[in-house]
Amino acid sequence: MTVLSVNVNKIALLRNSRGREFPCVVGFSEQLISLGVKGITVHPRPDERHITRRDVYALSEMLKDKSQVEFNIEGYPSEDFMKMVLEVCPDQCTLVPDSPEQLTSDHGWNIPPNQSVLQQVLSELRDGGVRSSLFLDPDSEMVDHAQGVAADRIELYTEDYASHYAGPERESVFECYRAAAQRADQLGIGINAGHDLDLQNLAKFLQIPNILEVSIGHALVVESLQLGVSQVIERYLAIVDAS
Repeated sequence: MTVLSVNVNKIALLRNSRGREFPCVVGFSEQLISLGVKGITVHPRPDERHITRRDVYALSEMLKDKSQVEFNIEGYPSEDFMKMVLEVCPDQCTLVPDSPEQLTSDHGWNIPPNQSVLQQVLSELRDGGVRSSLFLDPDSEMVDHAQGVAADRIELYTEDYASHYAGPERESVFECYRAAAQRADQLGIGINAGHDLDLQNLAKFLQIPNILEVSIGHALVVESLQLGVSQVIERYLAIVDAS
């Protein structure tokens, strides 16, 4: 069964726009957990424009007695980021190749020119007891390189799938993702996915076998504004439970 991990960055962005602790990121995460969500994801950025370091530590503290819920921290493996991750020791750390000024993640790792850096940080995560995941485009060759640096999992960057979902190239794009996931499975690498997945396109994507986790934030928050958070979570859980 696929785990739904909710990215709460947008809740932090909404809070930061008013300069007070409302909405509360920890409180909203607790509500998600009470509705059946089994994963919380954050992507703190250097400028703290949404999730802050304080949020990361507060969420970690809240989740200590919730062993059924996984904590996933995403980010570029800078020295400061790695120090925070190893102090918090989340269940999973997803490494993304973002520059500090990027609005949002928009590509996966090109592993060969970053091999030495990735080998070092993945070794640090392994020694710290943190499961690793690399953000990747649906490229089977790059999946082979992920095995070469000993990543535990990959997270397939699904923006291309989402953008073609309603168009004539949907099936050919979908097959690229299927092939990359199949290659990861053959190599014993776990498979996560995320970015622009939503209530309309998620079920088809989960026709790909062995997707362990989907991380969804922006679409889920927008859909919750439209439909109500409890109904939206119920519908997402029904999709992942059926996978």
